Amino acid sequence: MEKQDYIWLCVLALVVAVLPLAIRNDYYIGVCVFAALNCLACIGLSLLMGYAGQISLCHAAFIAIGAYSSAILTVKAGWSPWTAMGAGIGFTAIIALFVGVPSLRLKGHYLAMATLGFGSILHIVSVAAVPLTGGPEGINNIPHLNLFGLKLDTDKHWFYFGWSMAILGLYFALNLIHSRIGRGLRAIHGSEDAACSLGVNTAASKILIFIISAVYSSVAGSFYAYYVRYIDPGPFDIMHSILLVTMVAVGGMHTIWGAVIGSTILTLLPTFLSYVSEYFKEIGFEYTPDYDILLYGGILLSIMLFLPDGLLDGINRLRNKLARFVIYPKKTT
Repeated sequence: MEKQDYIWLCVLALVVAVLPLAIRNDYYIGVCVFAALNCLACIGLSLLMGYAGQISLCHAAFIAIGAYSSAILTVKAGWSPWTAMGAGIGFTAIIALFVGVPSLRLKGHYLAMATLGFGSILHIVSVAAVPLTGGPEGINNIPHLNLFGLKLDTDKHWFYFGWSMAILGLYFALNLIHSRIGRGLRAIHGSEDAACSLGVNTAASKILIFIISAVYSSVAGSFYAYYVRYIDPGPFDIMHSILLVTMVAVGGMHTIWGAVIGSTILTLLPTFLSYVSEYFKEIGFEYTPDYDILLYGGILLSIMLFLPDGLLDGINRLRNKLARFVIYPKKTT
């Protein structure tokens, strides 16, 4: 991992440490918890999309597997939350292996359609398998998660825990992309044929990163179940998979930090819009959540047209231009 990454990790940890001191409203703290869970899932998706160049539209399904595994094993089988989460990770890895082996032979939009189909199937199963998943009514009374004897039963507890796990996942991902595996993934993204000629096992590398990416989502799903303590099929539909892809694309696919920025911005955006909607009413326009999809689509379209490498790349380019202007100002005659 590069020195700059260590610096930004420390900055992020410092922000996480002091932010609850500035935010006294539990609702906003809760929104930040969801931002941490989305960040964890998007970090794994960024490894798959930005570095291996593989498109996935089924990561909401892996979140669902983690969430339902934790909920079912704790509520119906009486397992401890950590043991249930470990079982969910193992189950997710097995499912990802069976899905990834045939799907990753495809490329481009064919791969996207294959993963989309798997996500749709799992969502239908979660609705139809009423004896197991509770169907549309879901599963409630999921137990609290305990950490070294501390029960995580407040929003502030979950804020620190969720973002600590996101930072830990970020640390692992940054080390991974600077390892031999990460260099092989970047080679695959550039050209699979060229990577093959250099001795990279492209099939094994793609399957491995698909499994790792799925595990990130599974962990995020388990934490979601223990935080909310109630799950139903609604949050794990296809639109959530598309939203995760949008988060990665908005922040920047080709860097892990882009996933952090994109997931945080788009998670906080609905809360910001609901806050400013009161001002919209004063000018005769009422903003409703129905406009969220239109807004997300507009943001994604704008990013793809004007900042194809994401917001982080745009920020870096603007910073470089300002630095050159300060160092080499234009001379006036």
